[in-house]
This record gives sequence, C-alpha cells and structure tokens, in this order.
Amino acid sequence: MKIQKCDYLILGAGIAGLSVAIALKKAGITALVLESAPAFKPLGAGITLASNAIEVFDRLGIADEVIKEGLAVQRASILSAAGKTISRVSLNKVATKYPQVGIHRGALHQVLLSHVDDQQVLWGKRSTRIEQKADGIRVFLDDGDSLECRWLIVAEGVHSPIRKQLLPHSKVRYAGYTCWRGIAEVSDFKLDGAVEIWGNKGRFGYVGVAPGRVYWFATTNAPEKDPMRAAWKSKELLENYKNYPKEVGELLRATPDQAVLWNDIVDLDPIPHYAFGNVLLLGDAAHATTPNMGQGACQAIEDAWFLAQCLLQEKSPEPAFALFEKLRLQRTHNIVNRSRTLGKIAQWENKTACAIRNYLFSRISEKQTIRQMEKVIRLPD
Repeated sequence: MKIQKCDYLILGAGIAGLSVAIALKKAGITALVLESAPAFKPLGAGITLASNAIEVFDRLGIADEVIKEGLAVQRASILSAAGKTISRVSLNKVATKYPQVGIHRGALHQVLLSHVDDQQVLWGKRSTRIEQKADGIRVFLDDGDSLECRWLIVAEGVHSPIRKQLLPHSKVRYAGYTCWRGIAEVSDFKLDGAVEIWGNKGRFGYVGVAPGRVYWFATTNAPEKDPMRAAWKSKELLENYKNYPKEVGELLRATPDQAVLWNDIVDLDPIPHYAFGNVLLLGDAAHATTPNMGQGACQAIEDAWFLAQCLLQEKSPEPAFALFEKLRLQRTHNIVNRSRTLGKIAQWENKTACAIRNYLFSRISEKQTIRQMEKVIRLPD
C-alpha cells in the first residue's frame, strides 16, 4: 500500500476545492488536492456567479479572468408562461460594485485550475473513508492506496462519503423536481439578461455565458429517478413547453440531443457541524442547496475566502475550523432553507395557484426585491 504525506489535503477539485486551494495559496498555505476524475474535462453547462462570488475572486486576484470568460448580466426577469413580466430587476441598481456573470462551468473550472500548480492536483484518486488520529488523518482511497495529512478539507460534493462517515444520519433530499440543461449556439438570439419563466408545466430559464452561447435549464415535477423523464430530449421538452414564449423553442431547437444534460435536483438537509477537529466540510459537502437562488457555487466560493481568513486569524487550524463553522453555519443554512421554499413555490402546477402566485410576486416592488437580493449577494464582513 502506497502512502503519501502532506500537511493540508483538499478532497475535490471542483469549484469549491480549487477555490480553497487558491485562497490558501494567497494566505501562504500550500495544499494537495485529490480529485476522483481521471483528468480535467470542461463538463457541465452554465452557471450564474453573483456579485459575492465575483468579489471573492477579486480579492484573490482572478476576477478579471473570470469576467472575461463569461457575460455580465444586467437584468433579471421572471415571466409567466404567457410571456407577461412578473418581476424585473436592473442589477446595476444593486448596491455592490461587482457584476453578476453568466459563465460556462467548464470555463470557470479552467480559470481556477490555471491558478493551481500542476503538481498540486492528484487525478483519479477517490476517497472512501478516513481514520482520525492524534497526529493527523489517514485517507483511504478506492485503489488501495492511502494518504496521511495533518488537516483535511472535504470539498467533494453533496454525496461525500467522508461526510457520511462523520455524520451517518446526514440526508441528501430529493427536491421533487428534475432538471435538463444545455448550451445553445445562437448567434442571433436576443438576450435580455437572466430570464426565468414560471408556468404550470414547469420552469424554463436562460442566461448568456459567452457571445453567441446561451445556457438554459428546464425543470418539471417528477418522481425521483424517473426513467421517462431521463429519456427526454429536445423533442419532449419542446412538447412540454410548447405554450411558453418563443425563446424557449429557439433555444431547445439550437441544442443537439447529445448536449442535453439531465439530473434530479437535490439538496442537503442542514447539518449541525462543519468542523470535526482537524477535518472541515465545506461547499456542497457541507451545505448543498437547490439552484433556485443561484448561490450553490457562490457559497462554496465564499467558504474558500472565509476559511483562508480564519486560518490567518487563528494560531492553529483546529480553532480556525471551529471559527469557520461559527461564521458560516447560519448563513448557509438560511440559504438552503430559503432556496428550498422558493423552489416549492416556483414549481406549483395548479393553474389557479400559479395565477395567484404570479400576481403576488408582481406586487413586490423592484426596490423591495433589490433589498432582499442584497442580503444574499453582498459578501459578509
């Protein structure tokens, strides 16, 4: 059995893990990163980074690169299935100097990876369990090897086996709706910021991620792991959303079937602790949320910044991990719970209930909406 040793070990080279590696590097700390994928591939579809994430990237010195790879979002709108405006917000009125940016996940991942030394990432290494000892941690891998570290940062996603070991009763919850995503190549598509359409057949949203490239998503209520929905591609989605605004059809027809991604929407029931002595959970491993508030990746990026600051402030990592938990637990729990509630409301199917919901949301002023947004997208002190 091969054993490798290091001080800091990060499990996961996704957005969370790489953001942590970059933040620690800026704080003068080098960490080894373990990733289960055999090599980097620009996977996924699109993502919207709110201003809190961009502010962290600015502090880390990489914001300009991230913004260059995406498109700034000037407006956010919610429409009814008939195309009527329910809510519309000019994002330049939000009290932050940082933009919101639509970007392909793969492009963001590539930027982050470019700021991590090649030798820092070990690919094709999947953790299975850990053994905490007085002088450190032993991490066992599925290939029979193991690593020893003094401090472990777990950023390996919502289905983290290490979190399950530490918290056997932690529960990944199916949200009740499933999702398709894609990138449409549409050079003449008229963009109007980030748009989300609410109707009794589900939701459809889209945002630009690069010139001529639009990320879209579609959600419908469904049983968990429904094989019928898993087989849906553009044809079935076009039928489901046939009475929605014409932009929906334009984007679906511009997306090849092989480029349509599908997954059930899940989150993590809030857990009581993120810090376990010399082990810390963060990102989706700690507080996976539904995408309804656009804060999943943003909160992972916030985690990276606050962890680095805690390590700089405290004399040793264990109290820094405990401080991180104190700073992050309530904020991330609130976002998980608020996003969960918003998703339930947005997924209503009863036509009368949808009409009442749309009317009530339309009565919320832009000023009120911005006030609520700022509580979420402003980076905490």
